[in-house]
Amino acid sequence: MLQPKFTPILLGSDINVYGMARSFNEAYGIKVQAWAASHLAATRYSNIVDVEVHEGFSEDPGFMNVMKQKIEEYKDHQEPVILIACGDGYAELLAKHKDELKDTFIVPYIPYDLLEKLISKEGFYEIAEEYGLPYPKTKIITMDDYKADNYLNIPFDFPVELKPEDPVSWLDVQFEGRKKAFTIHDQAELVDIVGKIYTNGYKEDLILQDFIPGDDSNMRVLNAYVDKNHKVKMMCLGHPLLEDPTPQSIGNYMAILPEYNQKLYQTVQSFLEKIEYVGMANFDIKYDQRDGEYKFFEINLRQGRSSFYVTLNGYNLAKWYVEDYVNDSLKDQDTVYGNKDGANYMLWLGVPVKIFKEYAYDNPSKRLAEKLIKEGHYGTTVFYNKDNGFKRWLLMHYMFHNYKARYKKYYQVNKGQYFEQDKK
Repeated sequence: MLQPKFTPILLGSDINVYGMARSFNEAYGIKVQAWAASHLAATRYSNIVDVEVHEGFSEDPGFMNVMKQKIEEYKDHQEPVILIACGDGYAELLAKHKDELKDTFIVPYIPYDLLEKLISKEGFYEIAEEYGLPYPKTKIITMDDYKADNYLNIPFDFPVELKPEDPVSWLDVQFEGRKKAFTIHDQAELVDIVGKIYTNGYKEDLILQDFIPGDDSNMRVLNAYVDKNHKVKMMCLGHPLLEDPTPQSIGNYMAILPEYNQKLYQTVQSFLEKIEYVGMANFDIKYDQRDGEYKFFEINLRQGRSSFYVTLNGYNLAKWYVEDYVNDSLKDQDTVYGNKDGANYMLWLGVPVKIFKEYAYDNPSKRLAEKLIKEGHYGTTVFYNKDNGFKRWLLMHYMFHNYKARYKKYYQVNKGQYFEQDKK
């Protein structure tokens, strides 16, 4: 394999970083460097990614203190150096400081003013409304609403979904029963949860949404790559069949089946090109059986923690950056609409096979997934045959083993009890 003439730098050290490092390794046979504020388990003991830890790197001013040193280090670097964020915070920092970084590095991210709108759930729904992207009925609750006790006039029925508008400040809020998002079944529960949130340090807005019925298998996830000329070049749709039930991780996908839907692809392509997007985008979507529409919850301005399903199904996440910014070859290529050929499907798993079989809802999609498992057409992000040193192998098996206790403890209370009707 020819040594590529570029240098990728990943920002972060989590499973998302490992997925991107593996994508680069599979495509180009290289070991990748990552810069991060701490070293997490998914990248520990790896032979395909080196994590360089810098205290305070995940926020300003620590981020730019390090990056100023890196500008000096790389200012005469002959090969293109591509910075790839593997978390919301790093994507925000790269967009914010793009003008300071772009003379030394390739920074494939949208302008900061557009990013600020899209990372805000309120801002995203405003843009979705403007460009005709369907989303759930939504009501905003402010701290002033809470203090005035005037937030209970809800324009849709229970159950409802409640989540923080600002996920960054939410990390600092702690109370018994805290979750990443709440499914609330009556007014008394809503009053209780909103009260706990605002009396435990959270000051930003809350998002209250119409609950779209159905289990985890009604979710969809879509990754897209948009080139430097604002043209969508790749879309890959995934059909999640299982989510993490752990309170702090609710919404994280644990099993994804590839899927093809040209109408959904066209909706997303139109949206991204109209807003003049750049780089990788990741959408969380849910099918609403009440009106037959797919409703968009949010856009992540980078590939997601489960996005290795894209590489696994033949649309290597790393190649798009290289073809776009190093080889300059995407401008003449047609858009790739992923997963047309069902014969090539690969199931992505973030949990052991046994957990998937026990907890995923029984439906035709699960049966297809089980068929793929039986045929050996499945894979994970973290178990990679070119990176299977004993310490890493042991740590990854320990991580996977822990899901058994997490599902046993949290699945029924956070997932199972809401959908008993669906299982009958």
